[in-house]
Amino acid sequence: MFSRILIANRGEIAVRIIRAAHELGVEAVAVYSEADRDSKHVKIADRAICIGKAPPADSYLNIPRLIAAAEVADADAIHPGYGFLAENAHFAEVCRSCNIEFIGPSVEAMQTLGDKVACKQLAIRSKVPTSPGSKGEVSDETEAVKIAREIGYPVMVKASAGGGGRGMRVAHNDGSLRSGMKAAKQEAEAAFGNGTVYLEKFIENARHVEVQIIGDTQGTVCHLWERDCTMQRRKQKLIEEAPCPVITRGEAKALCESAARLARAAKYHGAGTVEFLMDSKKKFYLMEVNTRVQVEHPVTEMITGVDIVKTGIQVSAGEPLPFKQKDIQVNGHAIEVRINAEDPEHNFAPSAGVIKEFYPAGGFGVRLDTHAHSGYRIPPNYDSMIGKLIVHRKDRDSAMNTLAAALKEFHIAPTKTTIPLHIRLLKNGNFRKSEVDINFVERLLGM
Repeated sequence: MFSRILIANRGEIAVRIIRAAHELGVEAVAVYSEADRDSKHVKIADRAICIGKAPPADSYLNIPRLIAAAEVADADAIHPGYGFLAENAHFAEVCRSCNIEFIGPSVEAMQTLGDKVACKQLAIRSKVPTSPGSKGEVSDETEAVKIAREIGYPVMVKASAGGGGRGMRVAHNDGSLRSGMKAAKQEAEAAFGNGTVYLEKFIENARHVEVQIIGDTQGTVCHLWERDCTMQRRKQKLIEEAPCPVITRGEAKALCESAARLARAAKYHGAGTVEFLMDSKKKFYLMEVNTRVQVEHPVTEMITGVDIVKTGIQVSAGEPLPFKQKDIQVNGHAIEVRINAEDPEHNFAPSAGVIKEFYPAGGFGVRLDTHAHSGYRIPPNYDSMIGKLIVHRKDRDSAMNTLAAALKEFHIAPTKTTIPLHIRLLKNGNFRKSEVDINFVERLLGM
Protein backbone atom coordinates (compact mmCIF):
# COMPACT_ATOMS: atom_id res chain seq x y z
CA MET A 1 0.00 0.00 0.00
CA PHE A 2 1.08 3.57 -0.65
CA SER A 3 2.38 5.63 2.25
CA ARG A 4 1.33 9.03 0.91
CA ILE A 5 -1.11 10.12 -1.83
CA LEU A 6 -1.39 13.53 -3.43
CA ILE A 7 -4.92 14.46 -4.55
CA ALA A 8 -4.75 16.44 -7.80
CA ASN A 9 -8.24 17.87 -7.41
CA ARG A 10 -10.51 20.01 -5.26
CA GLY A 11 -14.04 20.14 -3.84
CA GLU A 12 -16.12 17.20 -2.73
CA ILE A 13 -14.12 14.58 -4.65
CA ALA A 14 -10.91 15.69 -2.93
CA VAL A 15 -12.65 15.32 0.43
CA ARG A 16 -13.92 11.88 -0.63
CA ILE A 17 -10.45 10.67 -1.64
CA ILE A 18 -8.83 11.98 1.55
CA ARG A 19 -11.35 10.04 3.63
CA ALA A 20 -10.68 6.84 1.67
CA ALA A 21 -6.92 7.29 2.05
CA HIS A 22 -7.22 7.81 5.80
CA GLU A 23 -9.32 4.66 6.14
CA LEU A 24 -6.47 2.77 4.48
CA GLY A 25 -3.92 4.33 6.84
CA VAL A 26 -2.44 6.41 4.03
CA GLU A 27 -1.41 10.05 4.41
CA ALA A 28 -3.24 12.49 2.12
CA VAL A 29 -1.64 15.57 0.60
CA ALA A 30 -3.98 18.26 -0.74
CA VAL A 31 -3.14 20.81 -3.39
CA TYR A 32 -5.06 24.03 -3.69
CA SER A 33 -5.32 27.19 -5.71
CA GLU A 34 -5.34 30.61 -4.06
CA ALA A 35 -9.15 30.61 -4.43
CA ASP A 36 -9.38 27.35 -2.44
CA ARG A 37 -7.06 28.33 0.41
CA ASP A 38 -9.84 27.89 3.02
CA SER A 39 -11.54 24.91 1.39
CA LYS A 40 -12.43 21.81 3.39
CA HIS A 41 -10.08 19.44 1.58
CA VAL A 42 -7.18 21.70 2.60
CA LYS A 43 -8.22 21.56 6.25
CA ILE A 44 -8.65 17.77 6.57
CA ALA A 45 -5.55 16.71 4.62
CA ASP A 46 -2.34 15.78 6.42
CA ARG A 47 -0.53 18.41 4.38
CA ALA A 48 -1.59 21.05 1.86
CA ILE A 49 0.43 22.76 -0.85
CA CYS A 50 -0.59 25.86 -2.82
CA ILE A 51 0.04 25.32 -6.54
CA GLY A 52 -1.02 28.63 -8.06
CA LYS A 53 -3.66 31.19 -8.81
CA ALA A 54 -7.37 30.50 -9.25
CA PRO A 55 -7.53 29.80 -13.02
CA PRO A 56 -7.28 26.01 -13.58
CA ALA A 57 -4.45 26.47 -16.10
CA ASP A 58 -2.40 28.01 -13.29
CA SER A 59 -3.24 25.34 -10.73
CA TYR A 60 -5.25 22.14 -11.14
CA LEU A 61 -4.37 21.73 -14.82
CA ASN A 62 -0.70 22.64 -14.39
CA ILE A 63 1.15 19.33 -14.65
CA PRO A 64 4.65 20.62 -13.70
CA ARG A 65 3.29 22.22 -10.52
CA LEU A 66 1.38 19.07 -9.55
CA ILE A 67 4.45 16.90 -10.07
CA ALA A 68 6.61 19.36 -8.12
CA ALA A 69 4.11 19.29 -5.25
CA ALA A 70 4.13 15.49 -5.23
CA GLU A 71 7.93 15.44 -5.16
CA VAL A 72 8.13 18.03 -2.38
CA ALA A 73 5.62 16.03 -0.33
CA ASP A 74 7.38 12.74 -1.15
CA ALA A 75 4.07 11.27 -2.38
CA ASP A 76 4.28 7.85 -4.00
CA ALA A 77 0.95 8.17 -5.82
CA ILE A 78 -1.37 10.80 -7.31
CA HIS A 79 -5.16 10.46 -7.40
CA PRO A 80 -6.73 12.63 -10.13
CA GLY A 81 -10.38 12.35 -9.03
CA TYR A 82 -12.70 13.36 -11.87
CA GLY A 83 -12.50 16.29 -14.27
CA PHE A 84 -9.31 18.35 -14.69
CA LEU A 85 -6.55 15.83 -15.59
CA ALA A 86 -8.36 12.63 -14.61
CA GLU A 87 -8.55 11.26 -18.17
CA ASN A 88 -5.34 12.82 -19.45
CA ALA A 89 -3.08 9.97 -20.58
CA HIS A 90 -0.10 12.32 -20.83
CA PHE A 91 -0.49 13.25 -17.17
CA ALA A 92 -0.59 9.56 -16.21
CA GLU A 93 2.54 8.95 -18.27
CA VAL A 94 4.37 11.87 -16.67
CA CYS A 95 3.44 10.67 -13.17
CA ARG A 96 4.79 7.18 -13.77
CA SER A 97 7.92 8.45 -15.52
CA CYS A 98 8.62 10.35 -12.28
CA ASN A 99 8.13 7.14 -10.25
CA ILE A 100 4.81 8.38 -8.90
CA GLU A 101 1.94 5.95 -9.40
CA PHE A 102 -1.13 7.34 -11.17
CA ILE A 103 -4.23 5.96 -9.46
CA GLY A 104 -6.10 4.88 -12.54
CA PRO A 105 -5.70 2.68 -15.60
CA SER A 106 -2.64 2.23 -17.79
CA VAL A 107 -1.76 4.86 -20.37
CA GLU A 108 -2.54 2.36 -23.13
CA ALA A 109 -6.02 1.63 -21.77
CA MET A 110 -6.73 5.34 -21.34
CA GLN A 111 -5.67 6.06 -24.91
CA THR A 112 -7.68 3.21 -26.40
CA LEU A 113 -10.87 3.76 -24.45
CA GLY A 114 -10.58 7.55 -24.44
CA ASP A 115 -10.52 7.62 -28.23
CA LYS A 116 -14.13 6.90 -29.18
CA VAL A 117 -13.19 5.53 -32.61
CA ALA A 118 -10.63 3.07 -31.21
CA CYS A 119 -13.00 2.22 -28.36
CA LYS A 120 -15.84 1.41 -30.76
CA GLN A 121 -13.61 -0.83 -32.83
CA LEU A 122 -12.52 -2.73 -29.70
CA ALA A 123 -16.17 -2.96 -28.60
CA ILE A 124 -17.19 -4.52 -31.90
CA ARG A 125 -14.44 -7.14 -31.53
CA SER A 126 -15.60 -7.75 -27.93
CA LYS A 127 -19.24 -8.22 -28.97
CA VAL A 128 -20.40 -5.13 -27.09
CA PRO A 129 -23.54 -3.49 -28.57
CA THR A 130 -22.65 -0.45 -30.68
CA SER A 131 -24.56 2.01 -32.87
CA PRO A 132 -24.61 1.76 -36.68
CA GLY A 133 -22.28 4.33 -38.18
CA SER A 134 -18.85 4.94 -39.64
CA LYS A 135 -16.12 2.37 -39.01
CA GLY A 136 -13.72 5.09 -37.99
CA GLU A 137 -12.86 8.73 -38.53
CA VAL A 138 -14.86 10.68 -41.11
CA SER A 139 -13.02 13.68 -42.55
CA ASP A 140 -14.82 14.21 -45.84
CA GLU A 141 -18.33 15.72 -45.95
CA THR A 142 -19.27 13.75 -49.07
CA GLU A 143 -18.32 10.50 -47.36
CA ALA A 144 -20.30 11.55 -44.27
CA VAL A 145 -23.42 12.21 -46.36
CA LYS A 146 -23.06 8.81 -48.02
CA ILE A 147 -22.83 7.02 -44.65
CA ALA A 148 -25.74 9.02 -43.21
CA ARG A 149 -27.98 8.09 -46.14
CA GLU A 150 -27.06 4.43 -45.71
CA ILE A 151 -27.87 4.24 -41.99
CA GLY A 152 -30.70 6.79 -42.19
CA TYR A 153 -31.18 10.19 -40.61
CA PRO A 154 -31.02 11.49 -37.93
CA VAL A 155 -27.32 10.93 -37.26
CA MET A 156 -24.92 12.18 -34.61
CA VAL A 157 -21.56 13.75 -35.40
CA LYS A 158 -19.29 12.93 -32.44
CA ALA A 159 -15.80 14.00 -31.46
CA SER A 160 -13.40 11.11 -31.04
CA ALA A 161 -11.79 12.75 -27.99
CA GLY A 162 -13.19 14.30 -24.84
CA GLY A 163 -16.75 14.25 -23.55
CA GLY A 164 -19.33 16.33 -21.72
CA GLY A 165 -21.38 16.87 -24.87
CA ARG A 166 -18.74 18.96 -26.63
CA GLY A 167 -17.97 18.21 -30.27
CA MET A 168 -21.40 16.65 -30.82
CA ARG A 169 -24.08 17.66 -33.32
CA VAL A 170 -27.35 16.03 -34.41
CA ALA A 171 -28.09 16.18 -38.16
CA HIS A 172 -31.48 15.52 -39.76
CA ASN A 173 -30.51 16.08 -43.38
CA ASP A 174 -27.53 16.57 -45.70
CA GLY A 175 -27.32 20.32 -45.09
CA SER A 176 -27.34 20.10 -41.30
CA LEU A 177 -24.80 17.26 -41.48
CA ARG A 178 -22.33 19.36 -43.48
CA SER A 179 -22.66 22.35 -41.13
CA GLY A 180 -22.69 20.09 -38.08
CA MET A 181 -19.41 18.45 -39.09
CA LYS A 182 -17.68 21.80 -39.38
CA ALA A 183 -19.02 22.99 -36.02
CA ALA A 184 -18.21 19.71 -34.22
CA LYS A 185 -14.66 19.66 -35.59
CA GLN A 186 -14.00 23.24 -34.55
CA GLU A 187 -15.45 22.71 -31.07
CA ALA A 188 -13.52 19.46 -30.55
CA GLU A 189 -10.27 21.02 -31.72
CA ALA A 190 -10.73 23.95 -29.35
CA ALA A 191 -11.78 21.82 -26.38
CA PHE A 192 -9.56 18.75 -26.75
CA GLY A 193 -6.87 19.65 -29.29
CA ASN A 194 -8.23 16.89 -31.52
CA GLY A 195 -10.76 17.64 -34.27
CA THR A 196 -11.35 14.03 -35.29
CA VAL A 197 -15.06 13.16 -35.64
CA TYR A 198 -17.10 10.11 -36.61
CA LEU A 199 -20.76 9.33 -37.32
CA GLU A 200 -23.34 7.25 -35.50
CA LYS A 201 -27.06 6.70 -35.83
CA PHE A 202 -28.82 9.13 -33.49
CA ILE A 203 -30.94 7.24 -30.97
CA GLU A 204 -34.14 9.21 -30.43
CA ASN A 205 -35.98 9.18 -27.08
CA ALA A 206 -33.02 7.40 -25.52
CA ARG A 207 -32.23 6.65 -21.91
CA HIS A 208 -28.70 6.90 -20.52
CA VAL A 209 -27.62 3.73 -18.72
CA GLU A 210 -24.05 3.13 -17.58
CA VAL A 211 -22.11 0.29 -16.02
CA GLN A 212 -19.56 0.67 -13.23
CA ILE A 213 -16.53 -1.55 -13.75
CA ILE A 214 -13.40 -2.05 -11.68
CA GLY A 215 -10.35 -4.17 -12.37
CA ASP A 216 -7.05 -5.10 -10.79
CA THR A 217 -3.54 -5.44 -12.22
CA GLN A 218 -3.83 -9.25 -12.15
CA GLY A 219 -6.38 -9.15 -14.98
CA THR A 220 -9.60 -9.55 -12.99
CA VAL A 221 -12.45 -7.22 -13.93
CA CYS A 222 -15.81 -7.08 -12.15
CA HIS A 223 -18.87 -5.01 -12.87
CA LEU A 224 -20.78 -3.33 -10.04
CA TRP A 225 -24.07 -3.32 -11.93
CA GLU A 226 -25.69 -0.38 -13.68
CA ARG A 227 -26.90 3.17 -13.07
CA ASP A 228 -29.57 5.21 -14.82
CA CYS A 229 -28.45 8.77 -15.63
CA THR A 230 -31.27 9.78 -17.96
CA MET A 231 -32.28 12.94 -16.08
CA GLN A 232 -30.02 15.51 -17.76
CA ARG A 233 -29.88 19.10 -18.88
CA ARG A 234 -27.68 20.00 -21.83
CA LYS A 235 -25.99 16.61 -21.54
CA GLN A 236 -25.06 17.30 -17.91
CA LYS A 237 -26.49 14.83 -15.41
CA LEU A 238 -28.86 16.09 -12.73
CA ILE A 239 -30.22 12.92 -11.10
CA GLU A 240 -28.67 9.44 -11.09
CA GLU A 241 -30.08 6.24 -9.68
CA ALA A 242 -29.15 2.59 -9.29
CA PRO A 243 -30.26 0.13 -10.40
CA CYS A 244 -31.93 1.18 -13.67
CA PRO A 245 -35.68 1.09 -12.93
CA VAL A 246 -36.89 -0.01 -16.38
CA ILE A 247 -34.84 -3.14 -17.14
CA THR A 248 -34.94 -6.61 -15.65
CA ARG A 249 -32.06 -8.14 -13.73
CA GLY A 250 -31.50 -10.49 -16.68
CA GLU A 251 -31.25 -7.56 -19.10
CA ALA A 252 -28.94 -5.77 -16.68
CA LYS A 253 -26.71 -8.82 -16.34
CA ALA A 254 -26.23 -9.12 -20.10
CA LEU A 255 -25.41 -5.41 -20.39
CA CYS A 256 -23.01 -5.42 -17.45
CA GLU A 257 -21.20 -8.53 -18.65
CA SER A 258 -20.63 -6.86 -22.03
CA ALA A 259 -19.10 -3.83 -20.28
CA ALA A 260 -16.77 -6.09 -18.31
CA ARG A 261 -15.72 -7.84 -21.54
CA LEU A 262 -14.75 -4.50 -23.04
CA ALA A 263 -12.69 -3.61 -19.95
CA ARG A 264 -10.90 -6.96 -20.04
CA ALA A 265 -10.12 -6.53 -23.72
CA ALA A 266 -8.54 -3.17 -22.90
CA LYS A 267 -6.55 -4.74 -20.01
CA TYR A 268 -8.20 -2.21 -17.74
CA HIS A 269 -7.47 -1.73 -14.06
CA GLY A 270 -8.94 0.79 -11.65
CA ALA A 271 -12.45 2.25 -11.58
CA GLY A 272 -14.22 3.17 -14.81
CA THR A 273 -17.62 3.50 -16.41
CA VAL A 274 -18.97 2.14 -19.68
CA GLU A 275 -21.84 4.34 -20.88
CA PHE A 276 -24.71 3.23 -23.11
CA LEU A 277 -27.80 4.69 -24.72
CA MET A 278 -30.95 2.56 -24.57
CA ASP A 279 -33.72 2.95 -27.15
CA SER A 280 -37.45 2.48 -26.64
CA LYS A 281 -37.13 -1.25 -27.44
CA LYS A 282 -34.47 -1.72 -24.75
CA LYS A 283 -31.66 -2.12 -27.25
CA PHE A 284 -28.34 -0.80 -26.00
CA TYR A 285 -25.66 1.12 -27.88
CA LEU A 286 -22.19 1.94 -26.56
CA MET A 287 -21.66 5.67 -26.12
CA GLU A 288 -18.25 6.06 -24.46
CA VAL A 289 -16.00 4.89 -21.64
CA ASN A 290 -14.94 7.17 -18.79
CA THR A 291 -11.54 6.03 -17.51
CA ARG A 292 -11.93 7.46 -14.00
CA VAL A 293 -14.21 7.51 -10.99
CA GLN A 294 -17.59 9.08 -11.83
CA VAL A 295 -19.40 11.88 -10.00
CA GLU A 296 -22.31 9.50 -9.47
CA HIS A 297 -20.29 6.60 -8.02
CA PRO A 298 -22.06 6.85 -4.59
CA VAL A 299 -25.32 5.32 -5.85
CA THR A 300 -23.40 2.22 -6.89
CA GLU A 301 -21.57 2.14 -3.57
CA MET A 302 -24.89 2.25 -1.72
CA ILE A 303 -26.51 -0.68 -3.56
CA THR A 304 -23.41 -2.92 -3.65
CA GLY A 305 -21.62 -2.05 -0.40
CA VAL A 306 -18.35 -1.58 -2.33
CA ASP A 307 -16.20 1.47 -1.55
CA ILE A 308 -15.19 2.31 -5.12
CA VAL A 309 -12.67 5.01 -4.23
CA LYS A 310 -10.90 2.89 -1.63
CA THR A 311 -10.87 -0.15 -3.91
CA GLY A 312 -9.43 1.99 -6.72
CA ILE A 313 -6.51 2.95 -4.47
CA GLN A 314 -5.96 -0.66 -3.43
CA VAL A 315 -5.78 -2.04 -6.97
CA SER A 316 -3.45 0.76 -8.08
CA ALA A 317 -1.15 -0.32 -5.25
CA GLY A 318 -1.09 -3.78 -6.83
CA GLU A 319 -3.56 -5.51 -4.54
CA PRO A 320 -6.10 -7.93 -6.08
CA LEU A 321 -9.80 -7.09 -6.03
CA PRO A 322 -11.13 -8.00 -2.57
CA PHE A 323 -14.24 -9.64 -4.03
CA LYS A 324 -15.42 -11.85 -6.88
CA GLN A 325 -18.24 -11.13 -9.33
CA LYS A 326 -20.60 -13.51 -7.56
CA ASP A 327 -20.19 -11.48 -4.36
CA ILE A 328 -21.62 -8.31 -5.93
CA GLN A 329 -25.37 -8.25 -5.33
CA VAL A 330 -27.90 -5.42 -5.74
CA ASN A 331 -29.38 -4.30 -2.44
CA GLY A 332 -32.25 -1.80 -2.54
CA HIS A 333 -32.36 1.42 -4.56
CA ALA A 334 -30.24 4.59 -4.42
CA ILE A 335 -30.80 8.03 -5.94
CA GLU A 336 -28.38 10.97 -6.14
CA VAL A 337 -29.07 14.61 -6.96
CA ARG A 338 -26.35 17.12 -7.75
CA ILE A 339 -26.62 20.31 -5.73
CA ASN A 340 -25.24 23.03 -7.99
CA ALA A 341 -24.75 26.70 -7.16
CA GLU A 342 -27.00 27.78 -10.02
CA ASP A 343 -30.31 29.63 -10.29
CA PRO A 344 -32.85 27.44 -12.16
CA GLU A 345 -35.26 30.38 -12.31
CA HIS A 346 -32.79 32.46 -14.33
CA ASN A 347 -31.43 30.08 -16.94
CA PHE A 348 -29.16 28.35 -14.41
CA ALA A 349 -26.97 31.40 -13.91
CA PRO A 350 -23.97 30.68 -11.64
CA SER A 351 -24.39 31.74 -8.01
CA ALA A 352 -20.90 32.32 -6.63
CA GLY A 353 -20.18 34.09 -3.35
CA VAL A 354 -20.44 33.32 0.36
CA ILE A 355 -22.85 30.73 1.74
CA LYS A 356 -24.19 32.31 4.91
CA GLU A 357 -26.66 29.59 5.91
CA PHE A 358 -25.96 25.89 5.31
CA TYR A 359 -28.21 23.39 7.08
CA PRO A 360 -27.76 19.96 5.45
CA ALA A 361 -30.28 17.16 5.38
CA GLY A 362 -29.75 13.98 7.40
CA GLY A 363 -31.50 10.93 8.71
CA PHE A 364 -31.65 7.22 8.04
CA GLY A 365 -30.47 6.30 4.55
CA VAL A 366 -29.28 9.84 3.72
CA ARG A 367 -25.70 10.63 2.63
CA LEU A 368 -24.21 13.99 1.74
CA ASP A 369 -20.90 14.33 -0.10
CA THR A 370 -19.86 17.99 0.00
CA HIS A 371 -17.07 20.41 0.73
CA ALA A 372 -19.44 23.31 1.41
CA HIS A 373 -20.47 24.78 4.78
CA SER A 374 -21.70 28.01 6.35
CA GLY A 375 -19.17 30.71 5.57
CA TYR A 376 -17.78 28.90 2.54
CA ARG A 377 -17.04 31.18 -0.42
CA ILE A 378 -17.94 29.58 -3.75
CA PRO A 379 -15.26 30.62 -6.25
CA PRO A 380 -16.42 31.52 -9.78
CA ASN A 381 -13.53 29.67 -11.41
CA TYR A 382 -14.71 26.06 -11.24
CA ASP A 383 -17.62 23.69 -11.70
CA SER A 384 -20.75 24.85 -9.86
CA MET A 385 -21.41 21.60 -7.98
CA ILE A 386 -21.23 22.08 -4.22
CA GLY A 387 -22.56 18.72 -3.12
CA LYS A 388 -24.30 15.45 -3.85
CA LEU A 389 -27.29 14.30 -1.83
CA ILE A 390 -27.72 10.53 -1.93
CA VAL A 391 -30.43 8.35 -0.42
CA HIS A 392 -30.59 4.57 -0.14
CA ARG A 393 -33.77 2.70 0.69
CA LYS A 394 -35.31 -0.72 0.13
CA ASP A 395 -37.04 0.24 -3.14
CA ARG A 396 -37.39 3.13 -5.58
CA ASP A 397 -40.62 4.56 -4.14
CA SER A 398 -39.13 4.68 -0.65
CA ALA A 399 -35.96 6.27 -2.01
CA MET A 400 -37.92 8.98 -3.82
CA ASN A 401 -39.96 9.75 -0.72
CA THR A 402 -36.87 9.97 1.49
CA LEU A 403 -35.10 12.15 -1.07
CA ALA A 404 -38.08 14.52 -1.32
CA ALA A 405 -38.12 14.91 2.47
CA ALA A 406 -34.35 15.45 2.60
CA LEU A 407 -34.46 18.12 -0.10
CA LYS A 408 -37.15 20.03 1.79
CA GLU A 409 -34.96 19.92 4.90
CA PHE A 410 -31.81 21.04 3.07
CA HIS A 411 -31.40 24.83 3.42
CA ILE A 412 -28.74 26.93 1.70
CA ALA A 413 -28.84 30.75 1.60
CA PRO A 414 -28.46 33.26 0.07
CA THR A 415 -26.82 31.13 -2.61
CA LYS A 416 -29.20 29.99 -5.32
CA THR A 417 -29.08 26.23 -5.88
CA THR A 418 -30.74 23.47 -7.89
CA ILE A 419 -32.59 22.17 -4.80
CA PRO A 420 -35.95 23.71 -5.90
CA LEU A 421 -35.58 22.08 -9.33
CA HIS A 422 -34.98 18.66 -7.77
CA ILE A 423 -38.04 19.07 -5.55
CA ARG A 424 -40.07 19.89 -8.66
CA LEU A 425 -38.70 16.92 -10.60
CA LEU A 426 -39.44 14.52 -7.75
CA LYS A 427 -43.10 15.59 -7.83
CA ASN A 428 -43.36 14.96 -11.57
CA GLY A 429 -45.55 12.00 -12.44
CA ASN A 430 -43.43 10.94 -15.42
CA PHE A 431 -40.28 10.81 -13.31
CA ARG A 432 -42.10 8.95 -10.54
CA LYS A 433 -43.13 6.33 -13.13
CA SER A 434 -39.70 6.53 -14.79
CA GLU A 435 -41.26 7.44 -18.12
CA VAL A 436 -38.45 9.76 -19.20
CA ASP A 437 -35.70 10.14 -21.79
CA ILE A 438 -32.54 12.25 -21.97
CA ASN A 439 -34.48 15.25 -23.30
CA PHE A 440 -37.24 15.09 -20.68
CA VAL A 441 -35.91 17.84 -18.39
CA GLU A 442 -35.36 20.26 -21.27
CA ARG A 443 -38.89 19.68 -22.55
CA LEU A 444 -40.28 20.19 -19.06
CA LEU A 445 -38.39 23.45 -18.65
CA GLY A 446 -39.29 24.64 -22.14
CA MET A 447 -35.68 24.81 -23.25
